[in-house]
Amino acid sequence: MHRFFVSQQWISLTEARLEGDAAHQAARVLRLRPGEVIQLLDGSGEAVDVRLEEVMPGLCRGVVLGRGKVTAEPQKRLGLYLCLAQREKFEWMLQKCTEVGAAEFTPVISSRSLVQEGSGWEKKQPRWQRIIQEAAEQSGRGRVPLLRPPMPYPAALADAAGRFACALLAWEGEQTRGLRAALKGADSAAVFIGPEGGFSEAEAAQAAAAGLQAVSLGRRILRMETAAVAAAVLVMDELEG
Repeated sequence: MHRFFVSQQWISLTEARLEGDAAHQAARVLRLRPGEVIQLLDGSGEAVDVRLEEVMPGLCRGVVLGRGKVTAEPQKRLGLYLCLAQREKFEWMLQKCTEVGAAEFTPVISSRSLVQEGSGWEKKQPRWQRIIQEAAEQSGRGRVPLLRPPMPYPAALADAAGRFACALLAWEGEQTRGLRAALKGADSAAVFIGPEGGFSEAEAAQAAAAGLQAVSLGRRILRMETAAVAAAVLVMDELEG
């Protein structure tokens, strides 16, 4: 069943509609036809099944068949602080970590980030938000993860420590503490994923001073994008286990 995140205003007790890009996707890209059933999500965690009655590129209308809670939406919150990287890698991380269950993303500018400034955010944000939304639709999520503006590393450390029950730094220099021990008893977690060159020792010390725990993702050195997905899978499994 095809899923679409839509405005709450588009759904009433008995009827629903799609407008704009969503209607275009339904009519032109997916080539849906009257009589087909789709699922609409308004970000509240509820899913609404709708049978299409009218399908046009600018407007689709249908009748509400039923409503139910989205069971695939995580109940525990994972925030990923991802150091800015090449566009393809960063977008891949947004897509895959949305599928895994991350609740929010914060781009971070660290000393070894290939991208050293947050300029151009306004141009990148719509594309990144679209990638996240499409991944949420594909994976059966009930909410679209939050995409926050880029932050410099020191500010991001303070932000994570103040907003999450457990704030972690995935660092290859940590040899003993794993995710399971660090997450024990936590109901929310933030994880920092370093750039291609990793976090420096000075940055690891800075994180510790801010209250973060450095954790190991295993004995092998992972690429940035691999580390992001691996950390997201392991943290979500531990939080929801």
